[in-house]
Amino acid sequence: MLKMVLFKSFYMSREWRLWAWGGLLLLVIFLAISVRISVFLNEWYRDFYDIIQKPEDHSMTDFWYQIRIFAYVVFPLIAISTAANWFNRIYVLRWRQAINYAYIPLWREVDEEIEGSSQRIQEDTYRFGRIVEKLFLDVVRALFTLVAFIPILWGLSKEVSLPVVEIFSGSLVWVALFISLGGLTISWLVSWKLPLLEYNNQKVEAAYRKELVYGEDNKKDYAAQPKLFELFTGIRFNYQQLFLHTAYYDIWYIFFSQTVILLPLVLIAPALFAGTVTLGVLIQVSNAFDKVYGSFAVILDNWITITELRSIFKRLREFESNLPQRK
Repeated sequence: MLKMVLFKSFYMSREWRLWAWGGLLLLVIFLAISVRISVFLNEWYRDFYDIIQKPEDHSMTDFWYQIRIFAYVVFPLIAISTAANWFNRIYVLRWRQAINYAYIPLWREVDEEIEGSSQRIQEDTYRFGRIVEKLFLDVVRALFTLVAFIPILWGLSKEVSLPVVEIFSGSLVWVALFISLGGLTISWLVSWKLPLLEYNNQKVEAAYRKELVYGEDNKKDYAAQPKLFELFTGIRFNYQQLFLHTAYYDIWYIFFSQTVILLPLVLIAPALFAGTVTLGVLIQVSNAFDKVYGSFAVILDNWITITELRSIFKRLREFESNLPQRK
């Protein structure tokens, strides 16, 4: 039975347990601080743009006061984000080390090699750890953001004055949810061939790289020009298929993303022109909607990355299934 060394070697190991769980907790704390600052900035946008809209009611002193507040908040955020990014990279490196140290003794006992074993140990383990850790933190950030911003956006929904939409309590929150679910469904349909193409891409790349590596030491028996050209033809064909289907997805995703940017502005614009809301409220609604929608759409925004992860996960599962099983 497959043991999933990928996770057990890091999160269930005494040697790595402190790094695995302690480091994860530290990264989550960084996220919580970042989200809290985002909530503060959302309120700051309202006050700042109200000054911009009605300069006759304010002075330059008010303007520079808001700028100072922004600096007091953003400069610490830069330091926190830099520290978080640095630790994030170290964390993934430690995970990769744990997986490699667990794989290598098992791999050395294998009698029949599976295709691309060296690549799966050296490259796929790092890519797997990097992507999984990124997706996990993105999901945690999305959850924190939803907890912080749904009440804000729910309260701002009362400013919507469009027919039908305005009768629903918290209308902006529901619009963000439904739009993200619809976008995810269409994205899945548009990109359903990508995981297999990514998987095949790794296979043809591994075969080409293997022939080149053998040719470094023995060009007499390996790396003949016809053989390399044949292998590269396979790479070119697979990449062309991959790029074509990625282009289909890009057309859809870019169109959808640009449309969503305008959506909160369209919903709140009637109230702005009616004079019932200020520019500051409009900006605050746009920012809050972007946060809530972005959190609901965290899977959609990472869809290509998830596709890549699925292909890597399949390769590593195949690799583990070829390893001797130990209790």
